[in-house]
Amino acid sequence: MSSNPVAETVASLMPRAREELAELVAFKSVADFDQFPRSESEGAARWVADALRTEGFEDVALLDTPDGTQSVYGFLPGPEGARTVLLYAHYDVQPPLDEAGWDTPPFELTERDGRWYGRGAADCKGGIIMHLLALRALRAAGGVPVHVKVIAEGSEEQGTGGLERYAEAHPELLKADAIVIGDAGNFRVGLPTVTTTLRGMTLVRVQVDTLEGNLHSGQFGGAAPDALGALIRVLDSLRAEDGSTTVDGLTGTSAWEGLQYDEGQFRKDAKVLDGVGLIGSGTVADRIWARPAVTVLGIDCPPVVGATPSVQASARALISLRVPPGVDAAEATKLLQAHLEGRTPWGARVRTEQIGQGQAFRADPGSPAYQAMSDAMAVAYPGEEMQYAGQGGSIPLCNTLASLYPEAEILLIGLSEPEAQIHAVNESVSPEELERLSVAEALFLRTYAAG
Repeated sequence: MSSNPVAETVASLMPRAREELAELVAFKSVADFDQFPRSESEGAARWVADALRTEGFEDVALLDTPDGTQSVYGFLPGPEGARTVLLYAHYDVQPPLDEAGWDTPPFELTERDGRWYGRGAADCKGGIIMHLLALRALRAAGGVPVHVKVIAEGSEEQGTGGLERYAEAHPELLKADAIVIGDAGNFRVGLPTVTTTLRGMTLVRVQVDTLEGNLHSGQFGGAAPDALGALIRVLDSLRAEDGSTTVDGLTGTSAWEGLQYDEGQFRKDAKVLDGVGLIGSGTVADRIWARPAVTVLGIDCPPVVGATPSVQASARALISLRVPPGVDAAEATKLLQAHLEGRTPWGARVRTEQIGQGQAFRADPGSPAYQAMSDAMAVAYPGEEMQYAGQGGSIPLCNTLASLYPEAEILLIGLSEPEAQIHAVNESVSPEELERLSVAEALFLRTYAAG
């Protein structure tokens, strides 16, 4: 990275950034309050609010959103007549999954092999630190040249829509000329990337019931309808022979035009076992950015250990369906529910329930803010040209913001490159990426202000 005051300041602040990220990662801020204490999320929210106050933000507030969580808001005034930029990240995280599968404790930031490990280090507590670093660097180099709004969400991972509904009820709160969503990631470490599309998503819970209670499999098995067997048949119907998603009425043949994902590199990034094939058809980019993808997230049934010889009376599963831009998530939800209900065998009773939903998003990469970000990335990543990529994940707030503020330019950057392994065990962040992207964001704010 070429020497400049912003880059030098960010470099000097990295030890402090590590300490702050460690403090933030220590909060078990999973917004599933049936499994994790609400106090952990509230503690993380207060940490973010205190950090904003320390940086001179005004009107700092903990917003009680309709889904029972809190988002943190703050406003940093800039020069009179300046543009307004909204910086977004979220402090809630995914559950740690199998804690025994982590090489180091998931809620204890640990440095290993040049990376910082911990749940939320990249997704997306690191994004909060990135915003703070960028603003500190600008203050040290002459001041922040724009008005800045920061919003840190508390339930993004749950998909329950709290911040979206709050924003719709308070449309002036997050209004801005440009919006930087710090919850995406570079295509690979060292390659500056802006995400231009996000798949939408829906979460559906399905329950199958066949008997009033479990039965002895020796006495009744073979004639008594097995709810778990019925559920397995239903779930299998969601995939074609090659693994492609097959939801009745939902098309899945779109192609991705732009940056392509080499299959060998994808296998390495996804840690696919030797001899195991990829699923679906088309290019890798088609499959993960431009087409629907169904995933069974969990099944409620007896574990192997302690299982009894029983025909199961009930079984249920949680299903995620990702849909590309151009597909309405609400319509996809109806199609998924109809598919599950229509494909349930043996006359078994079936119930479906939508528990989360978000629309797909497509940005306009031809806007002036994208040129400003491209110029900034060129300084932060010498010799590299900014790339445009899709992302298979969903950030439902993006569509809400695009609807509320159609003139705003929305850019998605962040720390969730493939090596970060977000949502998996051993999530980590590259401190070099954190440093470079903080520099890029700071330079973007300066360039955008002058445009």
